[in-house]
Amino acid sequence: MKPVCPHSMTKGVRAACAIAAIVGMVSLVPVPAQAAGGRSTYNAMWLSIAHPGLGEWYLKGWGSFEKCPQKKFWLGLIPLYGWPGYLQVKSAIDARTDGPTTS
Repeated sequence: MKPVCPHSMTKGVRAACAIAAIVGMVSLVPVPAQAAGGRSTYNAMWLSIAHPGLGEWYLKGWGSFEKCPQKKFWLGLIPLYGWPGYLQVKSAIDARTDGPTTS
């Protein structure tokens, strides 16, 4: 009996293995989380990366400027602290987890 080698597989077996691998990889792709209002926390994270506070404002349904986290928004204008910097990362994490972190 000869050992099975990948080079000796038929085209049909190789195609079946390739399809099984693709289906397996697709099933591992995470689905973006939805916030309470049905808005995507993934989109909120990217808005917070653009400017701190925008992601949380988006999750609250935009509306009046009072819905925007005021401290994050205004402190986000400080170079290297707000954007790009610590506050930008913290705001993106807050938006992705749908709430402020405890630090």
